[in-house]
Amino acid sequence: MRLLKIQPEIHKFDRFDEFAAEYKIGEGDLIFTHQFLHDSFMEKLNLEAEYLFIECFGTGEPSDEMINYIMASMRGKDIRRVISVGGGSVIDISKLLVLEDTDDCLNYFEKKVPIKKNKELIIVPTTCGTGSEVTNIAISEIKSKKTKMGLAVDELYPESAVLIPELFMGLPFNFFVTSSIDALIHAVEAYVSPKSNPYTEIFSVKAIEMILKGYMDILERGEEYRKEIIEEFIIGSNYAGIAFGNAGVGAVHALSYPLGGVYHVPHGEANYQFFTEVFKTYLRKSPEGKIKGINRVLASIMGVDEGCDVYEELSKVLDRLLSRKPLQEYGMKEKEIESFADSVIEGQQRLLANNYVPLTREDIVNIYKNLY
Repeated sequence: MRLLKIQPEIHKFDRFDEFAAEYKIGEGDLIFTHQFLHDSFMEKLNLEAEYLFIECFGTGEPSDEMINYIMASMRGKDIRRVISVGGGSVIDISKLLVLEDTDDCLNYFEKKVPIKKNKELIIVPTTCGTGSEVTNIAISEIKSKKTKMGLAVDELYPESAVLIPELFMGLPFNFFVTSSIDALIHAVEAYVSPKSNPYTEIFSVKAIEMILKGYMDILERGEEYRKEIIEEFIIGSNYAGIAFGNAGVGAVHALSYPLGGVYHVPHGEANYQFFTEVFKTYLRKSPEGKIKGINRVLASIMGVDEGCDVYEELSKVLDRLLSRKPLQEYGMKEKEIESFADSVIEGQQRLLANNYVPLTREDIVNIYKNLY
């Protein structure tokens, strides 16, 4: 049984120009990024590379329609490397751009075509949450199905993951929080996954320590303090990516997908809506298993008694950074509770297989009801 795989080489540079010089970016390279990142860090370098800006193809998180549009724009270009510079949306899409072309990217997610890689992939994250630079997973909204689907195959691993702190300094506080909370959830879900092992647990625990301790310091010293400790979050997110890339994430992500797919709630924010409620459900069902270990870790970092309601205490910390809202405030209708639960059970077995303990349909319905 494979315990741990870290596929890409991991590199770090202080500035983007150092990275561009080391990697000799130029002809035959496609840089897939945001216009504002190009204007701030790339334009002055006069790189002889092609550029694609995600804003030219739509807004919001990746959808099959957006990906198909981007793939069509690449046809006929002689590209040997895709260099992805951005957050989760840019990264997820870029993983599909290095595969042999297909008329509809849904063919990838439903595995109706062979998954063959024909370009090198270099990923440069600009948010401290996705961890996707070290995983073999791509996620997209599928418009026709009104949910999100994931593809997890080794062909999606990048050859290089490159961390550049300079690119994180302008990240607005709200995006910093929603992305890094996602990383925290990656680490916690990976820790209790049935696929976790002593190797992945090391990365999970260290990621949790770096992110949650960082939050508590920011709450004490103010929002701008995040810039002084941004590398803690960059590395913590990377560690969480290694953990969940090997052990997987579970019900928190699974239950959030219909909310994100139907009401376009940003990924990290959607996950946070379900985080503590899912873990309270786990705790009620099996309090003596691995969840006991993660409760000990969380309690120690927050300086609270292990015997207290750890997830209530965690909510108190996180709510000071990103307030949760009832699901109905996103537009969700009460009648959708049942259909959302059914769509999770039908379409997210890849994630539900990683649950700490199995959740029944009634459990899932009750989580939605409690949060509605």
